[in-house]
Amino acid sequence: MKLFIAALTLQFAFVAAATAQGGAVRLEGQVVCCEECWAEADRTRVAFGTAEDLLKARSCVEGGDPTLLAVREGERFTLYRLEAGKFRLPGKNWLEFVGRRVAVSGAVRKKGEALSVRVDALEVLAPSLAEQEAARVVGTEVELAAADLSGVGQRLSALRGRVVVLNFWATYCGPCRAEMPDLAAVQNDYAALGVQVVGASVDAPEDRAKVLQFVKELKLNFPIWTGVGLEDMTRFGVGGALPATVVVGRDGRVVKIISGVVRPKELRQQLDTMLVAAEAEGGRETGGRAAPAKTSPREASSVPS
Repeated sequence: MKLFIAALTLQFAFVAAATAQGGAVRLEGQVVCCEECWAEADRTRVAFGTAEDLLKARSCVEGGDPTLLAVREGERFTLYRLEAGKFRLPGKNWLEFVGRRVAVSGAVRKKGEALSVRVDALEVLAPSLAEQEAARVVGTEVELAAADLSGVGQRLSALRGRVVVLNFWATYCGPCRAEMPDLAAVQNDYAALGVQVVGASVDAPEDRAKVLQFVKELKLNFPIWTGVGLEDMTRFGVGGALPATVVVGRDGRVVKIISGVVRPKELRQQLDTMLVAAEAEGGRETGGRAAPAKTSPREASSVPS
């Protein structure tokens, strides 16, 4: 134990010396969207990086908040502002790395009380909590029982044989409203190919009138299910973050989880890949002949129910 404390002390002394000299160091920690979000909880007890954290991080980072690296030192954390160095970012900011545990190497600088590190190298050591949870769900079958707008009970398992785009949303969620036209376009373009979009509303039962008005205003062309709760979203690996979309294969297994607003091009590429794979599999099962369709275009295309 004494040796461990001595080594830890030596490490901190090295970092402090390097900071004072502007020298290069290697730091291991978790990427954080901003100091305000990090300070929302005691991070020695409540880990950062849930689906809700990552959804909020998007607005923080895109809004220009400095992205930080939280480095643990015993029972406290030191925050370093991430600055561009020799490491080439995959995008225009650090958003891709928020919530992940990383190791960065570069020169540390101190200005006043603020610390920063110029990132010359970056290595991802562990995924975010949200990514870990999603990874546990992908490849599994998750049931969802809800009621449609007529009050009739519905089950996700009843749609087996189709590719399902299950979208969790609420009337009070602005980004949810923004992505609805894209989901309606997917339903329109892919329904005849055996793809079914389903909107799972997490609105409270007393807000039924708001849900109906929402559907009418946006002229949604896919089924809306109600009575969905946080526990349902958690089972699908998306936490309580809205919006969230889960793509389910024809075998009923989760294929992909999307946190935040869907990117139409990426979603369509995902669906195209799944449909091509299904067609190839159907050809093998029928000796090269086209497999009979499990649903007709009329059956596959649905209106809100």
